[in-house]
Order: sequence, then structure tokens, then C-alpha cells
Amino acid sequence: MQNTLVILFCLATPLMVMWLTWLSPALRKVGEIILAYVAGCAVGLTGVMPDGADETLRVVASAAIPVAIPLMLLSSDIKAWSRLAPQFAKSTVCGVLGCIMAVVAGFALFGDGDAENAKVGGMLTGLYTGGTANQAALKVALDIPDKTYLLSHSYSILVSAVYLVIIIVFGRRILSHILPEFSGRKDSGDADGEEGSHNGELFWGLFKRENLPDLGKAMGLTTGIVAAGGAVAWAVSKIASECGSDADVFLAVFILAISLLSVLAASREEVRRIKRTYEAGTFFILIFSVAVSAQVSTSMFNDITPHFFAFIGFATIGALVMHVLLNALLRIDTDTTLVTSIALLCSPPFVPVMAGALGNKAVIGPGIAVGLIGYSVGTYIGFGVAQILLMMV
Repeated sequence: MQNTLVILFCLATPLMVMWLTWLSPALRKVGEIILAYVAGCAVGLTGVMPDGADETLRVVASAAIPVAIPLMLLSSDIKAWSRLAPQFAKSTVCGVLGCIMAVVAGFALFGDGDAENAKVGGMLTGLYTGGTANQAALKVALDIPDKTYLLSHSYSILVSAVYLVIIIVFGRRILSHILPEFSGRKDSGDADGEEGSHNGELFWGLFKRENLPDLGKAMGLTTGIVAAGGAVAWAVSKIASECGSDADVFLAVFILAISLLSVLAASREEVRRIKRTYEAGTFFILIFSVAVSAQVSTSMFNDITPHFFAFIGFATIGALVMHVLLNALLRIDTDTTLVTSIALLCSPPFVPVMAGALGNKAVIGPGIAVGLIGYSVGTYIGFGVAQILLMMV
């Protein structure tokens, strides 16, 4: 009975968050994922969760991620990526490189040569080049303990929240002294194209009757991808075991396999035409966020070390600073820099918010495309950075 109540809590809370953001434009700007995380933390900190709830929460969180990743990638248009404006393409590369440089430098300064911190560095790279889905995937792939994940996620949200306020309210004023102005037409761009596919309809609309057939198709395809990814991971894990390897490679191969299979599926136009796959994936990310954050308790913060917080803060702020500096060297304009930064660090749903603050509709489509690229490659980049940092231990 207690397990059932915990599962219902993990399902009902995202629905409540979706409903509240549907009603309130102010909450919509805060973001569903942040609200879900706050709600889960609030419940966890009150201590009302029954004994043994943590195990059920871990199972729910582990089950949600393999479903969320394919759903969020199925709408990716691989061919459209090659048609991105040169400024957006260069800014995306600068953002990824800036993140890697900041994480490596942060680990060298504050990582204490600890293997767990090296994995956190890889996870942060995935977060700042893709988003929460990549961070959650790397948490599983790198076998990062729930406590470490929660602490790093909490610090990231704290620093990112400050970043959001500054960049949305003051971003243009600050960067206009360093970067050139946007030179294109601000009223151009297909605001009903990419935006309409991913953010034009509120997440609450996911459960409208007319969207249910597409939701069924998406879930069927996702089930196949998860099954195929599991089979590949099992085969690789068995081969590694027969070769005498003691490493548990199943989770890493599984996460990377379903990401690759999802991108390959998205290369087909009929797959990309399936409606609301992005929203459906976000719903499962909300479930994950609630399940993980509800495990938090006041006792988890008793042994926080200043170096851990310094590492997270340096990596977060450093990634932003390096992105801006690299863009300044290449003379990439202010609007492109701001939209690319928010797409990489905060994911596509925040792109229209930034575009609205800039009064620039033209950047919506390319910005969302950048965010989707981050979703696709963030897990791989983060995993690679983690392996590099582990060699520094």
C-alpha cells in the first residue's frame, strides 16, 4: 500500500505542476522541471514519506529516464541541423567548448582528485550542453550515488536560477558592451515551425483526445527503442564479462544505445511528424525530478564540503563566461549568444522566453534546434569528459 501511494505521488505531482503552469504564466516562466523538483524536495524535507519509500522512489526514477530520452529526441530533425545559420552553429560549438574548459578547470581547482567528483564533472557537462535529461542519463550511466546527484543538482539549480534572472533581465544590457548587435530581421523566422512542435502547446495539452493516437505511436516506438537498447547493452555486458572485465558496462551502454537509436529514428520524417513526443518526454522527466528530489532530507546536507559547492559554482559560471568570451572572439552577436546559452544550459522550453525578452522572434527556431542538438550529444560529451577527468585522478 505504501509503495502504491509513493508511485501515485510521483505521477500526481507532475500532473499538478502541469496544471498550475497551464493556469499561471508566471509559473510557466519558472519552468515545470524546477517546480517539480521544488515540490519533491518540499515533501522530502517534511519527513512525511513512509519508511522504505526511498527504494520505491529510486525504482521510479530509474524507470522514467529510459522512456524520457527517446521521447525527447524523436522530434529532432537531423537534416535541419545542417541548415542552421553559421552564427548559431559557431555559437553552439563555443558553448560546448566553453563548458568543457570550465568543468576541467573547476575539477583541477576544486575536485580534490576524487573519482566521484570526476563523474560529477561529466554529469555537469551533460547538463550544460544538453539539459536535465542528459544530466539524469549520466547519473545512471556513470553510477553516481543519489546523494551526490541531489547535492550537485541542488547547487546547479541555485546557481542557474541566479543566471536565469540575470540573463533574461539584464543579459542584453551587459553583453551589448562586449558583443555586436543582431543584424538580421527580428520579425522573421518560423515561429510556428519548431516552436509549434515543442512549445507552442502547453504540456497540459498532451492529454487532449486528438493527441492520444500520436502518444500511442510514440510510446510504442519508445518501447521498441528501450528493448533494443537493453538487448545491445546486455550483449556488450556479456562480452565484457567473458573477456574478464570487472566493470559493469550495462548501464553506460544502455543509455548511450537508446540515445543513438532515438537519433536514428528521428532521421525519418514520419517519426518526426508524430505529435507531442517532446511534451511526453518532459512528463517523464517531471516524474524523474519528483522521484529523485523527494529523497532529499535535512541530514543529507550535514557533511557538505565547501570545495564541492565551489566546484559546482565554478563550473556553472565558468561555462557561461567562457561561452561569452569565445563568442566575443568570433564576433557573434548578442541575441545569438544569449539564445544559444539558454538553449544549452536550460533546454529548449526556455528559448521562447529568452526570445520574448529580446523581442526577437527570428531566433526561436534556430534556438530550439540548438537545444535539441544539445539533447542529442550532451550525454556523449558528458560521458567523454568524465572519462578524461577520471584519468586525472
